[in-house]
Amino acid sequence: MTPEEQQRAKQGVLLAIGAYTMWGIAPIYFKAISDVSPLEILSHRVIWSFFLLALLLHIGRRWRSVVDVFKSKKKMAYLLSTSVIIAANWLIFIWAVNANHMLDASLGYYINPLINVVLGMIFLGERLRKMQWFAVALAACGVIVQLVAFGSVPVVAIALAFSFGFYGLLRKKVSLDAQTGLFIETLVLLPAAAVYLLWFANSPTSNMAENPLNLNILLIAAGVITTLPLLCFTGAATRLKLSTLGFFQYIGPSLMFLLAVLVYGEAFTSDKAITFAFIWGALLVFSFDGLKTNKQTRNSALVK
Repeated sequence: MTPEEQQRAKQGVLLAIGAYTMWGIAPIYFKAISDVSPLEILSHRVIWSFFLLALLLHIGRRWRSVVDVFKSKKKMAYLLSTSVIIAANWLIFIWAVNANHMLDASLGYYINPLINVVLGMIFLGERLRKMQWFAVALAACGVIVQLVAFGSVPVVAIALAFSFGFYGLLRKKVSLDAQTGLFIETLVLLPAAAVYLLWFANSPTSNMAENPLNLNILLIAAGVITTLPLLCFTGAATRLKLSTLGFFQYIGPSLMFLLAVLVYGEAFTSDKAITFAFIWGALLVFSFDGLKTNKQTRNSALVK
C-alpha cells in the first residue's frame, strides 16, 4: 500500500467512526420531533439537506462537478437509484424510532455489515473467507429461529439492512465525492418532498408558519442531522473496502440498542434476545476473522 493509499485509508476510518457514532445517537433527535409524521420528517430532511449541500458546494466552488455528473448517463442512473433507496431507508428508520421499534432498527444495522460482505462478494468480486461464511450463516440462523420459533419476521431490520447495504454498494460503484453525490440525490427527491409538504401534508405541524419556533428550528436542523453523517459515510465508502467499512457499523447499532433499552424502555423480548444472540455471535466471529487477517497481512508485508 502506497503512502497516499494509507492516508486515504486512515481518513476513511475516521470518517466511518464519525458517521456511525452520529447515526447511533440520531434517535434522540427523532424522538424530540416524534409529534411530526414520518413522511413530514422525511420531506424536511430532503429539503433542508438540499439547501445545506447547495451552500457547501457554493462555498467550495464545486458546481462544475455537479454539471459533469449530469453529463454522465451512467452516474445519473446510479444516483437516481441511490436517491430512492436512501429515501426508503430514512423513512423506515424514522417510523421505527418513533413507533418504539428502535431495537428492530438496531438489529437491522447489526445485520448490515454481514450483508455488506455478501454484496461485496456478489457484485465486487470480494472473496469471503471461511470464518466470514460462518458469521453470515450464524446471522441467517438468528433470523430463521425468530421466524420458526416465534412466527415473526424482523421486517424492519431486514429492510434497513438491505436498503443501506445496496446504498453503500451503489455509492461505491459510482465513485463520486460525497457532497456532489448527496446534492444530486436530494435534488432528485426535492420535488416530491416539496409537493408533499405544500399540498398533501395535513397535520398540526405541516404548516411551519403556525409551528412553535423551537419545533421549526428542530425541523430545519434535519438538514445537518441528515447531511453530516452521510457526508462522512460516503467519504468513507470511497476510501475503504466495503467489508472493512461494515466493521465500523457496530458503533451505531450498539448506541441505538443502549438508547432503546436503557433510555426509552423498549421491551427486550425473548424472540429479540435469541436473534440478537445469534447476530452478536456472528459479529464476534466476523471481527475475530478480520483482526486475524489484518495481522497476517501486516506480518507478510514485514517479511517482504
